Amino acid sequence: MRRTPIRAVLAAAAAAATLAGCATGGAAPGAAGSGEPVPELDPNQQVDIVFESYNLQQAGLWSDTINGLVADFEAEHPNIHVKAQPPQGSTTTGSGTASSVQTQMLAGSPPDVAQLTFDTLDFAVNELGAQSLDGLFGAEAVDATFGGEHPFHPRAATLGDWNGETYGIPYVFSTPTLFYNATALAKAGLPADADLSTWPKVAAAAKAVTAATGKPALSVSCSVKGGNWCMQALFRSAGGDVLSQDRKTIEFGEPEAVSAVTTLRQMYDDGVLANLDSTTQYESFAKGDVAIQLQTSALQGMFMKSAATGGWDLRAAPMPAFDGHDAVPTNSGSALFTFSQDPAKQRASWEFMQFMTSDHAYTEISSKIGYLPLRPSLTQDPAALKDWADNNPLLAPNLGQLDKLEPWTSYPGNSYVQADDILEQAVEDSVYYGKDPAATMQAAQQRVQELIQ
Repeated sequence: MRRTPIRAVLAAAAAAATLAGCATGGAAPGAAGSGEPVPELDPNQQVDIVFESYNLQQAGLWSDTINGLVADFEAEHPNIHVKAQPPQGSTTTGSGTASSVQTQMLAGSPPDVAQLTFDTLDFAVNELGAQSLDGLFGAEAVDATFGGEHPFHPRAATLGDWNGETYGIPYVFSTPTLFYNATALAKAGLPADADLSTWPKVAAAAKAVTAATGKPALSVSCSVKGGNWCMQALFRSAGGDVLSQDRKTIEFGEPEAVSAVTTLRQMYDDGVLANLDSTTQYESFAKGDVAIQLQTSALQGMFMKSAATGGWDLRAAPMPAFDGHDAVPTNSGSALFTFSQDPAKQRASWEFMQFMTSDHAYTEISSKIGYLPLRPSLTQDPAALKDWADNNPLLAPNLGQLDKLEPWTSYPGNSYVQADDILEQAVEDSVYYGKDPAATMQAAQQRVQELIQ
């Protein structure tokens, strides 16, 4: 079993009803709030549901793949009709998608299924009233969904859990990967398979390339706005964290976390770390201007095309470790949640969520978009992703990091966006703009502590 499902069903149903009622005034989980699983649909029962996905904001492979899967689902379920839409209003990819759901909820028409990033988990459950999937369909049915011929990786399966119950089915995500231009390293006198397993070794390689090119050779996406999911990995890899286990105390101003920021600051002061915003970082790497980059593995496909066009050798390694510590990767990405109150729509939503995280879906999503397959054994199945994985050696570091993955932490309460903004600014000020890392991070910690109290 994925977890020990020892809980009182009625207590869980009552708690979920309270959460849902805060945001929507809806019913408790189960058929008519009974605590029993939502009934199956009659094959002739026609049901319309709305699916909101931030992948539909991205033209080309992203939207084409998702729309193709929606069409495949409707072909298998002719009585369920899915309206697929991007987030509404001016929200952007990532954390802003929760505000789209909230706005529609206040208007009385939330999407039935929504793709929300993991940093919104606390908010989705406790403020938006995401439905407990265990409460709606039973823990055994949820566990079975994570199983099958190609089961979910155990560290991925629990990422949408809250207080021992599953609220979100993990959907798509990536891990921090160290991409590097082996051609640039070779020109600087380094081996193409240089050891980049620790930050001191990365810094040494970057110094060699910087000396050869006259410009900073390294960029770290964690260190700028939009990189908090990845910065959490650096904190944990240095022995720190952003939040205490009891979710009451902010910790990114403590010495262990600050040491990660100080390491980045030292590399900037040494002239090897480039001060670039998130978009410019990956564009500069794709053009060959930066030789080493810690970045989301989701950009691997773009980098492969750029390397092929530019005639340089793209390679990848796991996220580097700090001396004396093991590297601890965190995940980016999202889970699928349901906000339906109507039993028929709840059942239709469940069928859709299962399909979108099935073997077929991950075969399509991984091979066409490049996201990590959360059912890893698909990469050993000739009928699924084996050929793709065999021809994609850059996948190995990303896939291997699943074994030690720790979740992207969500902050308590309604101020999670402000908390991230404060942290991002403190990291940038400490690394790039001359502020004292210890004092700056401690001041930011205190500000966020006041937000969550």
